[in-house]
Parts: sequence; C-alpha cells; structure tokens
Amino acid sequence: MIKKTLSAFAAILLLFVNIVYADINTSKKDTALNVDIKSEISNLDENINDNSWIITYENYNNYQTLNSKKNDIEYKIRRLEKKSSLSNEQKNKLQALKDELSGINNKLLLLGKYDNEPFKKMLSPNKIDTQPEITNPLGIFYALSYQEKLKIDQKEFHDRFDSLSDLINDLETKKTMLEDLIKTSKNNKENYQELEKTIKLIKIFKPLREIAETTKNIYDKKIYEIKSNLNDNIAKESKKLGIVGIIVGIFFSLLLLSKYLARKYLKEVEKLYVVNKALNTTFIIFTVLLILFAYIENVGYLVTILGFASAGIAIALKEWFMSIIGWFVIFFGNSIHVGDRIRFVKDGSEYLGDVIDISLLKITILEDVTLTTFERNRRAGRVIYIPNNYVFTNMIANYSHDGLDTVWDGIDYIITFDSNISKAAAITKDIAVKYSKNFADNTRYTLNKLRRKYHLKHIKVEPRIFTLITPYGIKISVWYLTNSYATLSLRSTISAAIINAIKKEDDISLAYPTQAISIWEDKQKQTFENFTEDTK
Repeated sequence: MIKKTLSAFAAILLLFVNIVYADINTSKKDTALNVDIKSEISNLDENINDNSWIITYENYNNYQTLNSKKNDIEYKIRRLEKKSSLSNEQKNKLQALKDELSGINNKLLLLGKYDNEPFKKMLSPNKIDTQPEITNPLGIFYALSYQEKLKIDQKEFHDRFDSLSDLINDLETKKTMLEDLIKTSKNNKENYQELEKTIKLIKIFKPLREIAETTKNIYDKKIYEIKSNLNDNIAKESKKLGIVGIIVGIFFSLLLLSKYLARKYLKEVEKLYVVNKALNTTFIIFTVLLILFAYIENVGYLVTILGFASAGIAIALKEWFMSIIGWFVIFFGNSIHVGDRIRFVKDGSEYLGDVIDISLLKITILEDVTLTTFERNRRAGRVIYIPNNYVFTNMIANYSHDGLDTVWDGIDYIITFDSNISKAAAITKDIAVKYSKNFADNTRYTLNKLRRKYHLKHIKVEPRIFTLITPYGIKISVWYLTNSYATLSLRSTISAAIINAIKKEDDISLAYPTQAISIWEDKQKQTFENFTEDTK
C-alpha cells in the first residue's frame, strides 16, 4: 500500500515538473518572439517618422497644441491684467506668461501653413501651365521643354502618392505586429495605446489615399491627353519643317549650280559680280517669302499689323528705308555698277574712288591716287561707305558710266606777252593730240554707241586749245580726253612734255608773278627831292 502511494506521488511530482518546465520554455520563446516584434516595430517607426505625410500631420498637431496653449495663456494673462494690483509673485508670473506667449507666437508663425487643411497642398498636383501652340520650329523646342516639365511634375506627384501608400502599408504592418505583441505580452497598456494611435493614423490616411488615387488618375489622364496633342503637333510641325528644308535645299542647290555656270561662262569680273549679287538676293527673297507663307497662318493679319506699324517704322528707320529705296534705284536704274569710278560731295568734302561693293544699305568705294586726292584731300587708300539714300540728296558723279570711262582734263600755263603765242598754242596742242589720241578714238566710239540711248548732237573728241589774257601774261589752256582711272598719270606726262618743248624755243618765255626792286643812289635821291620841292 505504501509503495503504491509513493509511486503515485512520484508520478504527480514528475508531471508537475514537466508542466513547470514547459511553461518556462514557452515563456522563453514568447520573450524571444516579443523582442523580434519590437525590433521590427522600431524599424517601422523609423520609416514612419521620416515620412513626409507623418511630418506634416505632426506639424499640424503641434500647431493645434500650440494654438490651444496660446489661448490658455492669453486667458491667464487677461485674468491677471484685470486685477487692480499685483503682488511681486503675480507680476513675475505675468511676465513669464508673456515671454512664453511670445515664444509660442514665433513657433506658430513658423507653422502657419499647417493651421488648416495641412494635406491640401500634398493632395494637389502642380498646376498645369497653358499648353503651348506650335506654329514655328522654335515652338518644337518649347514643347519639348514643356513635356519635360510635365514629366517632372507628374513624377513628383506619383512619388507623393507612393509615399502615402508606403505609410499606410507600414501602419497596417505595425498594427498587425502590435496585435501579436499584445497576445504574447503581460503588460499590454503601452502596446494598447500604441495600437490605438496606429489605428487612428490608418483611419486618417486611408481616405487621403483614396482622394490622392482619384486625383492621380485624373491628373495622369490630363497629362496623357496634353502629351498626345503635343506629340501630334510636334510631328506636324516637324513634317512642315522638313518640307521647307527640302525646298530651301533645292533653292540652295540651284543657287550653287547657277554660280558655277556663271563662273564658267562669264569671263568679265564685273558681270560675274553682278550676277552673283543678283543670285544671292533672289535666293534670300525666295527663302524669306517661303518662310513667311509657311509659318504665318493669316497673311492678311500681318499686312494689317504692318499697316499700323508702318508710320512709326518709317519715322524711326527713315534712313534705312531711304537707303533700301536708293538700292532699288541704283540696281534697276543701271546708274552705278561695281568697278565704276565715282565722286560724291558731302559737307564740302570730295571723295573719289572705285566702287567695290553695292549692298542693300550702302555703296563701298576704295580711294585711289587721283587729281582730287592730289589737290584737295592729300589722302588716298581709304575705304569709304556711302549710304544709298545719298543718290537723292547729294551729287554723285560717275566717271565710267555705261562704258564711257574717259573724262576731259586740262593743263594751264602762262607765257609772257611778247612770246610767240601761236607757236606755243600749236606746240601744246600737238603734244596733247599725241598722248590722248587713243583715248579720243575710244571716246568717239563709245559716244556713237550711246546715241541709241541718249540724245547726243555733236561729238568732238579732239584736244582743245584756248589762249586767254591774264594780268601776268597769256594763259595757254589745253583740254584733252584721258582715262578716268589714270588722269593724274597722263597729266604728269603731258606737263613734262610741254615744259621740255617750251624750253627749246627762244621766242617763248614762261610768265609768273614777279616784283622789281629799284635802288637809288644819293644823287638821284637829291634830284628827286629837289623836283618834289619845286613842284610844291
């Protein structure tokens, strides 16, 4: 009997030990599990606290808390200020409350944007600017830039939405972990409080996600529609640009071909220059007209605008317009060509040179050493720009117009009254005829051709001799034709020849201004004085 009792007691004891050991093992397992859950919850809290939506929500709560505290402090300050007299302790308390109120106001000023609807801005995507109209090639670049901005704004809003979704997922995961932790923990008060806070946040942010998702779908559809329209407009404008480019390329190819043929078949430099100028101008005009008609939707609108603006433009750019009109007069009037020698006068100064270029606004000439530079300017070699409008306001002389590249030049010298005048005139004329014969023949030929174009009665090209009386003697003046590009050279040659010929003649003397000085002797002086005295 005793043995049976002991055996039963041992069995009960063994069972109790096993139960206690099992409880200890279970407690250890639960403790280890709780540690893992808390670690995961801690990691989730880091992600949650760094989320912009939570930061905004906490700032909103801080603002509400501070605002409530501000109202409470203002109430206490009013109560103290209503008292007729304050103790030192109450005065110190009043000052402390005012200092605290000042600090709270500063904080509220920083958190001012969180006073009402803190998530309104986060739930609203960036405003979509007005869709650009693509009416020219530059609009393509603006449209591409606009698309890139839309892409950035869309990505920013998507990131905000994804951040909200991640926050809700983290909160739900945290909720599940807290529920598990409550099941296995003994002290659940803190866990219950954290669970309630988490559930509250989930209830706050889940409706926001629904609003954000709806907004995102509408926003994405609107951006897709805008991008689709822009892509269509870009493709249309690119096609137009390609067509215009092909046409301009064809024009340019024809320009190069025409210039090649001109260089091949035109040997005269002046004609080649004029043809190149005409080709360049034609190409520019066609290109400008092509671009205008391609990219101006309403040409009548352009004409209306130009009509209203023409008065102001005409006043502001009067000189330019006059120069452009002058270019048309020069180009189509056939009055001045590249290579011509011209002379113009401006403010009493004379400029003479060869035309090296005629542009839309100016004539460019290069000064040469001529009789004008020799006698007046004493300068040569300058590049001078003459505005085209000078053809209306200043005198411009062409020394080589229409092939007539000779001018009359003259040389004057004086001989004494007792010289053989006829002989001097004959010698001078013979020399002039000798050196100017070729120029005279060329002038006669050219003038005969110009009779078809101009009214020419008498054509006299032989040198002309004149004998005129001057205070010092007889002036011999000889006039002859010379090349307008070599006036000074021929004058130098003829002048030297005349002087050399005159020196050989004994009955011809050159005259020039002279003075005679008489020196009287004392006897002559006395006789003069006596004569004067007798006369008195």
